[in-house]
Amino acid sequence: MEGHRQAVRLIASTVRSLFERAEPYRITHGSTNSTRPTAQKAGARLVDISALNGVLEVDAVRRVALVEPNAPMDRLVERTLPHGLVPPIVMEFPGITAGGGFAGTAGESSSFRHGYFDETVNAVEMVLPDGEVVVARPDKGTEYADLFSGAAGAVGSLGIATLLELRLVEAKRYVKTTYRRTSSVAEAIRVVREECARKENDYVDGILFSKDHGVIISGRLTDEAPTDGERVQTFSHAWDPWFYMHVRELTQALPSSASPSNSDSGTKPNQRSKGAVTEYIPLGEYLFRYDRGGFWVGQAAFDYFWPVPFNRFFRWFLDDFLHTRMLYRALHGSGESARFFVQDLGIPYETAEQFVDYVADNLEIWPLWLCPLKTPPGPTFHPHLRSNGNGSGYGEMLNFGVWGWGPKGRAEFVHVNRDLERKVSELGGMKWLYANTYYSEPDFWAVYGNRDWYEALRRKYKATSLPSVYDKVRVKPGEGEEGWKPWLKSLWPVGGIAGLRKGIQSKDYMYHRNATWKWTGAGEKEKLS
Repeated sequence: MEGHRQAVRLIASTVRSLFERAEPYRITHGSTNSTRPTAQKAGARLVDISALNGVLEVDAVRRVALVEPNAPMDRLVERTLPHGLVPPIVMEFPGITAGGGFAGTAGESSSFRHGYFDETVNAVEMVLPDGEVVVARPDKGTEYADLFSGAAGAVGSLGIATLLELRLVEAKRYVKTTYRRTSSVAEAIRVVREECARKENDYVDGILFSKDHGVIISGRLTDEAPTDGERVQTFSHAWDPWFYMHVRELTQALPSSASPSNSDSGTKPNQRSKGAVTEYIPLGEYLFRYDRGGFWVGQAAFDYFWPVPFNRFFRWFLDDFLHTRMLYRALHGSGESARFFVQDLGIPYETAEQFVDYVADNLEIWPLWLCPLKTPPGPTFHPHLRSNGNGSGYGEMLNFGVWGWGPKGRAEFVHVNRDLERKVSELGGMKWLYANTYYSEPDFWAVYGNRDWYEALRRKYKATSLPSVYDKVRVKPGEGEEGWKPWLKSLWPVGGIAGLRKGIQSKDYMYHRNATWKWTGAGEKEKLS
C-alpha cells in the first residue's frame, strides 16, 4: 500500500499545482476502451495515472478487493478466483478497467440482478480538483455520498478515482449456459424478461441475428461437471469458435422455444430440447466469451482487409490480432473509428421492438446484443428510466449493442448518428457515453437532465475548471480531420496497416497469451473422458 500512497501523493501534488494556476487538465490512463476521438486530449494538460494498475488486496473473509483504477478485468479475475471469489459484475472485455467501470457506464449479463458496475463498489478514494484526497461511500448520510453518486458515470469530471473497494461473491467452476431460440423480436424481449425473473439465473443476455433468429442466453453458476463424456466448451483458444458464431450454429436449426420450461435446469449438457440447448462453460471462459472477435466487430477487420478470407484458418492464424485489446488499438490507430458504429443504448422495454425496427430499417446492422439492466433512479449519467426522475425505485431497461459499419462520408455518418440520438430520445432511451456523441449542448441536457444537480456538485468540489461531462464526450465538428495524416489514413490500406502497427507496438497480445484465467482442463479432462 505504501507504493500506492506515494503515487497518490504525487498525483495530488500535480493536481494541486494545476488548480492553483487555474489550469484545466485531462486524465491519461494509458490504454482505453472508449471510442471517443483521442484528438480530444490534444493540447490539454495531462495527469498520468497509468501506474495505478494493480489489485492491491483480496480479503476473502470480508469478500472485498482493493483495486487501483487501471487494473483490468482479466487481472482482477485472476487475483480473485484463487480465493473462490469473483466480482458480481465483470465487464466482457478483459482490458476494461475498474476505474473505467466506475467513471463510465459499465454493465454485463449480471446487471439485471446487480445493476451497473459502480453499484458493486463499497468505497472510492478520489483526488479532488484542488488536490485534496478523500474517500467517498454510497451510504446515505456519509460525508461524500453525493460525490460518490455524482462521480459514478461522470467520466472523471468531478475528480480522479485512485482506489476502489469492490464487493466480491462466491465463484463456481462453471456457468451452466442455456440458449433459447426465438423467432421474433417480441418473443425475444418476452423471453429476456422471463429469464430475468428466474431466481436461479446469475447471467442473462441475448443476440439478435435477425428479426426471426434470436437467442436468449442464461447462465447459472455451478460446481457440477458435465456427464456422459461431454466436453467443456471454451472460447479463449485460437482454434476455439468465436462465441457468437458458436451460438448461431447451435441454434440455427432449432424451433422457437415456446415456454420457460424449455430451458429447464435438468437439460443435459449440449443436449437439445425443444428450442433450447444447454452446455457448460468454465467461469473465466464465460466472463470473457466475447473477447475473441470483440463480440462480432472483429469481422469488420476482414471486411477492411477483404483479400483475407473470413474463415476458421485465418481466425486461428491471426488470433493475436483479434482480441479486444488489439482491436481497440487498431481501431484508433487506423482512424476507422470515425466511420464505425460502436454504440450502446438503454431502451425501455415498452419501446424496444420499435428500436429494433428503426435499426433494421435505417442502419441495417446485425447482429444486435441484448443486455437487461437494473437501472438506478436519477440523478445519474447512466441510462435510466427518465420517468423515475428523482424517485427512489430502480427501473428496468434493455441495453442494445449496435456495432457495425456506418456511411463512408463524414457528413452522412454524423447525420445518421444524430438521427439515432434523436430516435433513442424519442423512445425514452439514453446512450452510454463511452462512444461518439453528437448532441448539441441543449439536446444533451434535455436527455440527461439534472444539470442543476451536476453543476452544484462541480461548485461544491471545486471542479468548475475541469471539462464538464458534455465537454468530454462530445465530438467537435471537424475534430481529428485536419492535416495530412487523416487524409493518408483514409486511403486503403494505409489506415489498416497503421492500426496493425499500433497494435504490434503495444504488445497487448501478450496479455492474452499469458492469461491464467483460460481453461486448460488440467486434472479434469480425465474426469470428463
